[in-house]
Amino acid sequence: MWVYEKKLQYPVRVSNCNPKLAKFLIEQYGGADGELAAALRYLNQRYSIPDKVIGLLTDIGTEEFAHLEMIATMVYKLTKDATPDQMKEAGLGAHYANHDNALYYESAGGVPWTASYIAAKGDPIADLYEDIAAEEKARATYQWIINMSDDPDLNDGLRFLREREIIHSQRFREAVEILKEERDRKKIF
Repeated sequence: MWVYEKKLQYPVRVSNCNPKLAKFLIEQYGGADGELAAALRYLNQRYSIPDKVIGLLTDIGTEEFAHLEMIATMVYKLTKDATPDQMKEAGLGAHYANHDNALYYESAGGVPWTASYIAAKGDPIADLYEDIAAEEKARATYQWIINMSDDPDLNDGLRFLREREIIHSQRFREAVEILKEERDRKKIF
């Protein structure tokens, strides 16, 4: 079903070691509105959505995995040369004690990822509105991380991700309109 190219969707560059910034980025790795939750949400919802928009959920869900890979690369690059003291100073002491510098699906607050983050109502329009909200929350989070970052190289990748969230939100809005038209179409028997 998928073809994997051994390259990131967009280049990830980091100016220097910055575990404090990595702590914030972990939110997009394993937080409630992060890339893992989004990918799994969309790929799960496609089983109960009309055929007209299944492809959209598959496309965006797959792209979210590419975003997850970018976030993982960013966090790795921001922490790979960090000392235990730097990790502790950045608020990642508990993370370091449990995982060293390995990535772990958790929020910036250290809350482990949970399947309860995945919304699936079974009503296509309700699910798509949930998806729009998820994309808008991710867009806002990326903007707030950019606001806290002083790394122009990293911010380039973050801006790319933020813009993709906007595109996804727009595509989900289009899908809602397609399904509303279908629902409201007069049926003659």
